[in-house]
Amino acid sequence: MKKSSHSYLSPKLEAIPRLEKGGYGVYARQSIKKGELLTVWGGKVTESEKFSRLAEHTQRRSIQVEEELYLVPLIPEEPADFVNHCCDPNAGMSGQIALVAIRDIQPGEEICYDYAMSDGSHYDEFECNCGAPSCRRRVTGDDWRDPEMQQKYAGYFSPYLQRRIDQLKLE
Repeated sequence: MKKSSHSYLSPKLEAIPRLEKGGYGVYARQSIKKGELLTVWGGKVTESEKFSRLAEHTQRRSIQVEEELYLVPLIPEEPADFVNHCCDPNAGMSGQIALVAIRDIQPGEEICYDYAMSDGSHYDEFECNCGAPSCRRRVTGDDWRDPEMQQKYAGYFSPYLQRRIDQLKLE
């Protein structure tokens, strides 16, 4: 029996096992135009205190959606949760729980976004091996603070991070 999904993954995409990436990746099956909706994540909104006690595997599949709030998947193998990080992404945030294409995407390309667009805390920091020429080698919860990144990803930050960025500009 197929488990029901709590997220949306565009029918133009598919999750494919990628052992070298620690699990899976999401890939384009068809051409995708800039601005097209790629995924909408579902789950349970969890406060930071409870989130900090969850298993590391669960935290890695989650996304920060507001200050002190995280969206945690309800099922462990949700295909939409397999979108990986890249320092040179082809996708970006649209609101708190959706990804859109930030450029045209060709069939066979992996769908990736820069976690700096959504992560403003230290729950999912790691050494990056994305292979992009612009790879910063380490992904942290403070990457959104970089003015170059703010300019590069303007319009694609999660709303709570955009509020932080706007506040920094006022100071």
